[in-house]
Amino acid sequence: MMRALDLIHRWTGGLIGLLLAVLGLSGAMLVHKDAFLRAVVPHAADAYRGDAAAIGGAAARLFDAPDGPRSIVLATDGRGLHQLNFGKGAGGYADQAGNVVTRWDTTWERPEVWLFDLHHHLLTGDTGETIAGIAGLIGIGFVVTGIILWWRTRKTFEFRVWPKRMSRPPIVRHHRDLGVVVAPLLLLSMLTGAMLVLKPVRNFVLSPFSSPAEMQAALAPPKVEGGALALKGPDWVRLVAVAKARFPDAEPRVIARPDEPGELISMRLRRADEWLTNGRTYVWFDPADGHVVDTRDGLALPLGSRIFNLAYPVHAAKVGGLLYRLVMTLSGLTLAMLGSFAVFTFWSSRGQQRTARRKQTPVAAE
Repeated sequence: MMRALDLIHRWTGGLIGLLLAVLGLSGAMLVHKDAFLRAVVPHAADAYRGDAAAIGGAAARLFDAPDGPRSIVLATDGRGLHQLNFGKGAGGYADQAGNVVTRWDTTWERPEVWLFDLHHHLLTGDTGETIAGIAGLIGIGFVVTGIILWWRTRKTFEFRVWPKRMSRPPIVRHHRDLGVVVAPLLLLSMLTGAMLVLKPVRNFVLSPFSSPAEMQAALAPPKVEGGALALKGPDWVRLVAVAKARFPDAEPRVIARPDEPGELISMRLRRADEWLTNGRTYVWFDPADGHVVDTRDGLALPLGSRIFNLAYPVHAAKVGGLLYRLVMTLSGLTLAMLGSFAVFTFWSSRGQQRTARRKQTPVAAE
């Protein structure tokens, strides 16, 4: 049994170790995305302005522009910029007065956008997202088998940040002992990551709390038949004020205008007790006259949906302040180290075995 586990563990590390390393390193860097923006993008360090006049005025200036965005992710306390989505990978940043600071046409033009795409989609869209999720599940098995294998050698445990020597035995021992220390964080990161991108995993984990059909129905947006798009002209200040009046403790987070007839103006808010960065509270407006069509309280969703809404902020360290960001940074860096060393030790060992077999093979007589 233990021999089989050891074989599974070593082969897993050898085959997907570098992929896990890429996910760990990119994740550790993304934790500090807002700090990076504050350092390099003008107005990213501006104080947050959350009043209806400021938000609505910026929305009007941006949406009513000839090439206005499809949606706006509004500024926060930690990032004083609105992020713009123009579709098909194009985006931009605007200050809180509605002035565009920078734009890009592809994800390759902004390092933080490229890094996000690498971590979430492996730069290959939905296929990469699925591969990353499957890698997370395999990583969970990697951690579990590692803990079981470590138990046999627990009496020799010695914590080291770096291997004593860069040769296979010290690296293996370092891998084993450091891995068991960070195992809880790795399991948390991999499980939440897999839940975010793999619907079957999400449904399996949350099924004891709510049925998949119940959760899907609770998140379905309302629609109206026909109607003009009315992409210009709404009183955005009034719409923001109405949304804030419906949910006085909420902070507007995302505003999206309709793309097709029958779609509504969507305003997404985050209530005070919601952990999810952009919340799951919504107010929908008719684009024709701006009246409220429907609302959704993120705190009244099915229990399974509310639990799922914790996955992203926990995974991306959007809660817990600087201390938790540092903890998740160490977790990502450790995963990068363990994955890289796993590949190195596995393939170097197999190379040594092949060399040894060649030396033992007798040379045929001529």
